[in-house]
Amino acid sequence: MNTNYKHVTDTRITISELMLPSHANFSGKIHGGYILNLMDQIAFACASKYSGAYCVTASVDTVDFLNPIEVGELVTMKASINYTGRTSMVVGIRVESQNIQTGKVNHCNSSYFTMVAKDENGKGIPVPGLIVSNDLEIRRFLKAAKRIEMKHKRRDEFDSDNFMPENYVEMLRNFNVKVALND
Repeated sequence: MNTNYKHVTDTRITISELMLPSHANFSGKIHGGYILNLMDQIAFACASKYSGAYCVTASVDTVDFLNPIEVGELVTMKASINYTGRTSMVVGIRVESQNIQTGKVNHCNSSYFTMVAKDENGKGIPVPGLIVSNDLEIRRFLKAAKRIEMKHKRRDEFDSDNFMPENYVEMLRNFNVKVALND
């Protein structure tokens, strides 16, 4: 049984970076790939700080780009541990952009990175448990647990050897897809 626990408040990390023209895509907005790279960096820093170990990205859930980021804006990313498993942690990340002349702040996206703590041989190692202290922290922990549960159910349903697409044809009529099964 794990006897090592840390408070969510002790896991928080914030980084800010000014967005430069070199970060822009062909439409003049900050490239989503650049933002994902920054998010991966803060997820690594947050998970490594929390676990005291080298961490790797296992998966990324729910990256919805809500608002574009402009060249010259200050991007701030806030991360904290939302959930802990045995060797894994879910890092919640909130991305905001601020127009430094007007002060206007936009929520650009929120995302969840699953990180795994590794030893020097690349094997997963146990991470501390999480102490949740308020309704928001409890909700974030449970939402992460539910996302993990749903991911396992989806994998079990669709990746099994006995998956039968014909059982889903009727459901597909509600989507923008045409089914042309070869018999």
